[in-house]
Amino acid sequence: MVSMAAAAAAVGVLLPFPFYYALWTHPQRWVDLCGRGADPCRRMAQVSHAIKALQLLALASVASFSGPPPLYCPVLLAVGQYLNFKVYQLLGESGTYYGVRFRKTIPWVTEFPFGYIKDPQYVGSMLSLVALLCWVPLQYVLLWCLGYVFMMWVEHKEDPASRAKVIS
Repeated sequence: MVSMAAAAAAVGVLLPFPFYYALWTHPQRWVDLCGRGADPCRRMAQVSHAIKALQLLALASVASFSGPPPLYCPVLLAVGQYLNFKVYQLLGESGTYYGVRFRKTIPWVTEFPFGYIKDPQYVGSMLSLVALLCWVPLQYVLLWCLGYVFMMWVEHKEDPASRAKVIS
């Protein structure tokens, strides 16, 4: 039987994905909820950061920190975070937080890691999660990675006609 703590940690790990799915599939509802004068990307970033903190707390609740990690852990973490940093640096907040779905003009980027790695932000995030396997049980890392794989699948099926309308 699964303990309440384990179930709570699993829910915490999966917490952001219904939010991301809802915003990706129904961007107009988010734009309307944000209201006139509000930047839906900025609001998404704010909510995402709060959810990410809860997600990390969920992981910390099941982690066991003992001894120095194997060398591959900090290397994977550094590579993963570098990819995330580059994506954010190149796309900015609007490009990272679904700006295209909210009808923002996001320039097409071909600079590394784009054009070399498909979905570099998700790949970077998953590399970072694999680095945590020295402390976090496999099932929680897999669950989180499955959330990313699900969102990659959702985002690759984008219908441009479903994008939000520009608020004037």
